[in-house]
Amino acid sequence: MLGGIRSGKSAFAEALVAGAASVRYVATAVGGEEDPEWRARIETHQRRRPQSWTTEETGADPARLAALLTEAKPDDTLLVDDLGGWVAALLDPARQPNDDLATVTALADAVRSCAARVVLVSPEVGLSLVPTTPVGRAFADALGTANQALAGACDRVAFVVAGRPTWLKTGPDDPAVVSDLAAENSESRPAEEPAPTVDAVAMHDAMTAATPATGTPVVAARPVAAGEPATAEPVSAGDAVAAHRARAAAAGTGALHAPTVMLPLVAGGAVIEAGMDLPLPDSDAGPDARDRLAGVDLPGAGIGALLEAVEFAAATQSTVTPRTWGPVRVLLIAGRHAGGSAAGADAGDADRRAAEAEAGTGALARLAATADADIVVVRTPAAGAMEDGPVLDAEGVDAALRQGWALVDAAAEDGRDAVVLASCGVGTEAAATAVLAATTGAEPVAILPRVLVPGGFYDDAAWMARCAAVRDAMHRIRQEPRGAKDVLAQLGGADLAVATGVLLGAAARRLPVLLDGPLGIAAGLVARDIASQARHWCLLPDAGTLALVRQGADVLGLNPVVQLGLDLGEGANALAVLPLLRSAIALAGALPVHPALLAGHGDAGLTAEEPGDDEGQDFTEPEPHGPGPASA
Repeated sequence: MLGGIRSGKSAFAEALVAGAASVRYVATAVGGEEDPEWRARIETHQRRRPQSWTTEETGADPARLAALLTEAKPDDTLLVDDLGGWVAALLDPARQPNDDLATVTALADAVRSCAARVVLVSPEVGLSLVPTTPVGRAFADALGTANQALAGACDRVAFVVAGRPTWLKTGPDDPAVVSDLAAENSESRPAEEPAPTVDAVAMHDAMTAATPATGTPVVAARPVAAGEPATAEPVSAGDAVAAHRARAAAAGTGALHAPTVMLPLVAGGAVIEAGMDLPLPDSDAGPDARDRLAGVDLPGAGIGALLEAVEFAAATQSTVTPRTWGPVRVLLIAGRHAGGSAAGADAGDADRRAAEAEAGTGALARLAATADADIVVVRTPAAGAMEDGPVLDAEGVDAALRQGWALVDAAAEDGRDAVVLASCGVGTEAAATAVLAATTGAEPVAILPRVLVPGGFYDDAAWMARCAAVRDAMHRIRQEPRGAKDVLAQLGGADLAVATGVLLGAAARRLPVLLDGPLGIAAGLVARDIASQARHWCLLPDAGTLALVRQGADVLGLNPVVQLGLDLGEGANALAVLPLLRSAIALAGALPVHPALLAGHGDAGLTAEEPGDDEGQDFTEPEPHGPGPASA
């Protein structure tokens, strides 16, 4: 990770390894005991590190860094921050004379052969003026040479500016030529390598190929049209990815549905990390569409609350005359949580509802039939009891995020205009409550939904058991990191991670997502902490009756389009409102401006022969009418 001072390079590097089970932080800083400002910088870095990380200091012995890399095991993760401190220690007069070139070469070789995952942070000082002092020039030359050598040894290289990473290198190459430390313009310096070309389909394959490392694989059923009987068993994620890859290959790298945003790559493969830069809807098209509606040819005053949907459609389509949504895809995520989260829940009933959706029966499928929607059932690995420990490991979180992203890619390539997030899981509401509490500070007791049982009754004992599980989980993680992936691993589970990946992938593909329940809202909060742009691609058709949904939507800045108070189940609420949204969008996009605003009717309007400006016309004082003084 290269970057200037205060560029955000260290924070970005820390985010890259945040999901690792353990991290060895290698600190290279030297001196500064008598410099309060320098000590404050170091303490800021120390406070940012999770307590689970261990720290190694190499400032007193630069050669120790290469030894640490050589000794590292395959399951280790090392974060070295930074090479500037290492070079400063290397150039210490007390260590001279020394073959600094050999030391740099040895470090590059150690990085190249290291079995562990390594993230290196280094300042980029070559963009400013040449230092005016011999010491400054020596440091700039040495650091530049070290950066070139290490960039050649690393598989990926990123340059961070203002907290935003740009990936300079996305694959291994030949070892860089290390130039003489003392020769600033030596002919042995390597020529600047051309920017790597990226194959969209190949990159997408890398993104979608991974499956959960542990537990039951994520399984997605084939799309089932509403009313169509299910004639095939659910297919594995690997088969779904293979089919998706074939479609992408057939489309070619220049296809319209190629991924809008490529995932950055690090040593472990494709990753979704905090700080991703995803596209935003058009900030002008939405307000312009709202203004245009004031003058369209409607017999009444307007479309009321549905204006929210029109403005959203215009912004996501970048036009003031949006077209109504065509076919949509419902992603029905069937997760399962253990422990107190599942108190009062009937796992068999959840399985029955998923099977009904696959068979084209049940409330969700019947609503989908009226909304031109197909349904994909996504069964995720079971999550552990949140009160006892993490519900998912780091590898499972990454795999689930990628799975969600791939599901949206498949929907876009199948010609779907929007995605509806639905859920029929066991314990999902308690997990969503815990996520909302962890990300917003909400009081769990105030937002945890009551436990409804068949017959319209509430199981208060089960609700109290769920409250206790959420309370114990929040107490357990009180001193743990609260990063997006940490929250998913500690509280959310695979179903929430898949839903989060869906929202991130939808933003990358500029695909609207309709949310209406706890799973979608909780996923929106986590996705916001990974890429803040994701929430702008979400629409809340109806807030329903749950305080969890209303409070989470308020944090996300999502205003419900209508307030019908529906409680049909997550996903079904949005499908029930969808025909109304489509009607409003169709009217807004198709109706012309009222004729009276374009051409005159007698003296009431403007015509082409009578321009609206009064340039060149003489002003005449009107004659007074009625009582009052008159001029002579």
